[in-house]
Amino acid sequence: MIVDVAGKAAYAYTGGRPFDPQRPIAVFVHGAQHDHSVWALQSRYFAHHGFSVLAVDLPGHMRSAGPALTSIGALADWLAALLDAVGAAKNARIFVAGHSMGSLVTLEFAARHPERAACIALLATAFPMTVSPTLLDAAREREPEAIALVNAWSHSTLAAKPSSPGPGAWLRGMNQRLMERVSARGEPQLFHTDFAACNAYADGLTSAAKVRCPVRLIVGQRDAMTPPRAARAIADALAQGGVAVDTATLDAGHALMTEQPDATLDALYRFAAPRVGNG
Repeated sequence: MIVDVAGKAAYAYTGGRPFDPQRPIAVFVHGAQHDHSVWALQSRYFAHHGFSVLAVDLPGHMRSAGPALTSIGALADWLAALLDAVGAAKNARIFVAGHSMGSLVTLEFAARHPERAACIALLATAFPMTVSPTLLDAAREREPEAIALVNAWSHSTLAAKPSSPGPGAWLRGMNQRLMERVSARGEPQLFHTDFAACNAYADGLTSAAKVRCPVRLIVGQRDAMTPPRAARAIADALAQGGVAVDTATLDAGHALMTEQPDATLDALYRFAAPRVGNG
């Protein structure tokens, strides 16, 4: 569905069911140079098992109007504004899951809007989420090269099986085309804008200390971009703040939702349903 957020069109996939703000809400936030479709399996399952779903396109990505936002904090506040726009109550019990860049947005959202976050999941997260100068330069000046590099690094094998959206789908080819479509439909240097926001985000540990809801970390054992050890600083900061945090480690690379779709769904739903939904 399309809603108005600060005078700009914002798109959220609702999982094949109408969005009802009176039901438990699950929000899914994609990573750099992606869109809502990376959550296709997980968001649809949630929508048909007790939740109202918002799998968002962040500003400037695919169906959401630009300009793209340039900081993680601005993206977190945009997410709160989107919830207002769809009629979610300030005290609504909301589960938010974010992947990669989206995990930083999710963390910051929970820190800035603790009354709205009943629980969160951070997938393929890291702090700091630094991006090398070489990759930043490639994203700005040679975007096709950056897309090819990141696509290769995101997958643990050349042809993962089983796969999502279905057996026989070539994950690397599918992700390559998605990133190319986001590039073609988005503003110039969108990939660089996303990467620069991740690279500049300095509030991870401070924000983790402000989180008050349960947190699940979901990491890929073979993730070359945000390896499991890269999530330790966030996990430690959350635990020191008294937050209940646990980690699920999957046999996958960075592309958790497609390389291990069912295991990712299970890790998300079993965590969220008893805390937010009807489980």
